[in-house]
Amino acid sequence: MALEAAAALGATKAGVRLAGFRRWKDLLVRLTPHRPDSTMPLDPSQIETARKIARVQAAVSRHLIFHANCLEQSLGLWWLLRRRGIPAELRMGARSEAGRFEAHAWVELGGAVINDSGDAHLHFAPFDGSIISMETQPH
Repeated sequence: MALEAAAALGATKAGVRLAGFRRWKDLLVRLTPHRPDSTMPLDPSQIETARKIARVQAAVSRHLIFHANCLEQSLGLWWLLRRRGIPAELRMGARSEAGRFEAHAWVELGGAVINDSGDAHLHFAPFDGSIISMETQPH
């Protein structure tokens, strides 16, 4: 799991930089063998598995030779979970702090944040819906 998390973080860091968020996310969607059904009730084992994967990824991230930001970490975790059939949602929010625009990304499972330590995400106004579902809705 640690090697997979490191690979996902490294590939996501490079992918977002080279291809941009939307194209990299679209590629990850295509690389997901099966799309989890978010309308099905969550199995408690899925929540525990998701939390374990998030902890492993956080530990791996602290020991890499590069720094992965919250978007790269969340996008990589979202993909790792969805590959396992866990219906995780990638969420993003924004705020204005001292006249500067700031954004933050995190992963939710059944409405619970699984990769954000403390309450950092509470300081950001979340965009409506998950990032993935917003892009599939008609405009």
